[in-house]
Amino acid sequence: MTHEPTSLLPVWARTPTTRRPKIRRHSHSATAVAGTMEEANNHRSSSSSSAGGRPFLSGFCAAALRRKPLGASVSTAASGEGLVRQLGALELVLLGIGASIGAGIFVVTGTVARDAGPGVTISFVLAGAACVLNALCYAELASRFPAVVGGAYLYTYAAFNELTAFLVFTQMMVDYHVSAASIARSLASYFIQFVELIPFLKGNIPNWIGHGEEFFGGVVSINILAPILLIILTAILCRGVKESSAVNTFMTTLKIVIVIVVVFAGVFEVDVSNWSPFMPNGFKAAVTGATVVFFAYVGFDAVANSAEEAKRPQRDLPIGILGSLVACVILYVAVCLVITGMVPYTLLGEDAPLAEAFAAKGLKFVSVLISIGAVAGLTTTLLVGLYVQSRLYLGLGRDGLLPSIFAKVHPTRHTPLHSQIWVGCVAAVLAGFFNVTMLSHILSVGTLTGYSVVSACVITLRWNDKATSRRSLGSMSIWQEGVLCLVIVALCGFVAGLCYRYNYSIAVIIVAFLIAVAASFTLQFRQVYVDPPGFSCPGVPMVPIISVFFNMLLFAQLHEEAWYRFVILSLIAVGLYAGYGQYNANPFGSDHTAIDYQRVASEDA
Repeated sequence: MTHEPTSLLPVWARTPTTRRPKIRRHSHSATAVAGTMEEANNHRSSSSSSAGGRPFLSGFCAAALRRKPLGASVSTAASGEGLVRQLGALELVLLGIGASIGAGIFVVTGTVARDAGPGVTISFVLAGAACVLNALCYAELASRFPAVVGGAYLYTYAAFNELTAFLVFTQMMVDYHVSAASIARSLASYFIQFVELIPFLKGNIPNWIGHGEEFFGGVVSINILAPILLIILTAILCRGVKESSAVNTFMTTLKIVIVIVVVFAGVFEVDVSNWSPFMPNGFKAAVTGATVVFFAYVGFDAVANSAEEAKRPQRDLPIGILGSLVACVILYVAVCLVITGMVPYTLLGEDAPLAEAFAAKGLKFVSVLISIGAVAGLTTTLLVGLYVQSRLYLGLGRDGLLPSIFAKVHPTRHTPLHSQIWVGCVAAVLAGFFNVTMLSHILSVGTLTGYSVVSACVITLRWNDKATSRRSLGSMSIWQEGVLCLVIVALCGFVAGLCYRYNYSIAVIIVAFLIAVAASFTLQFRQVYVDPPGFSCPGVPMVPIISVFFNMLLFAQLHEEAWYRFVILSLIAVGLYAGYGQYNANPFGSDHTAIDYQRVASEDA
């Protein structure tokens, strides 16, 4: 039996000292706004007094455990100072596809096929199925939360606490910064290769222009074109979401058309005998390939971060998240079947397998299309990546965890101008002076961290308030018991992944799996769940639990240096929070009017 949720926060996490009159969730009156602003003012006064009156450690813990009340999420659109709702369902789908499919569709498909054979198709299907679990969790929270920027950071802030949200932000932001610089360098290199198709330019363009030229033993790598491309894309994003969405729509459509043309051109060259045996190295090779290609589906976080610019966020965000993922799965599988059917997988090249396969069949004109598609794919991936970064900085600036300059929105362009310029400058410096592709092995940490925490957020926010106020065994509350079970599931996934990676005894994997199952049953039968408004993830809590387990299993497959980066960056983030965030953060957001998400939905309708 389910009950209508009275709040999305557990009872023990709420900190009011006096009982206030209840405010109806869907009320449009000024009373609700006044109540929220009163709580915000009380928070500011208590924060200022605690900064000087309490010991540092107790003050730090009190600040770190703060949560963001969902009714206090800010929206400045009504005052004319916020972002503008201009993205429909189609634009959101294309946004997700643009963020996911880059040049990798022409490269990764072939390189993984060299190990998995035609079974690379199974690898992409498995990875896509795993990402569907994450996408369902994102879709529920995107539909359920206030239509403001923040994505995984916002969900974590409301479901867990302020410090955890800041840690998720830092892990994801490092991935975004380094990835943007790396993609910009790749785009510059592809662009030069495309230009060198002109005979008199081939071989006459210096490396420092587009390919990169190393100095001081490789510590510095100069690339002039990459920062120029970043400046152009940043200028487009600063113009407004309408202009940047138009560029993304055009480039993504071009990319999809090229992929479809390439697939249809290759279908007529397929030899079905090349598909036998379908998995020459066994099913394990296909599973290993799935862990590699999993990161080809990481675009739906960009859709979640566009909530404040979606026309009908409650309806369109789930469509954008799930629609873009399904489209990506179809495109990847089609390319995999074509490339492994055209050429025996043992003859596939490593650098440009798809282009080489068509060249071997005498279809060199397709190689030109692939180059164009690669440029278009990298452009949209970079454009969307810069877009997402600026919206995340905007969210933290509004909440006080970063300087307020990041919270400013241009009054006429309705874009976070300062945040956008900042992320463009960071990417330009990294891309112009450093060979950041060497850091690719420590990426994806932020992605898996965000995915795991978002899946856990779905579970914790479904717990019924009355149930979470009960006491568990000992002094532990039911809410704390549930969080402990989630941690156990995550650790079991990581241990199982380590055993799989290093070929440890299968018995250890079985034990880890059984412990995770026991924790899952505890979450299933010891907690009371409620049905959320809007889109609902099916199979809660089992679907999010499987998602957390698989994400942590993938986390164990990352390079060891990625684990070190996770720990070191987390410590740095804690230091930054202790020195700045805890004193300046305001869970109620800025001084703008607070509104409830359901009110936004009704207005957009």
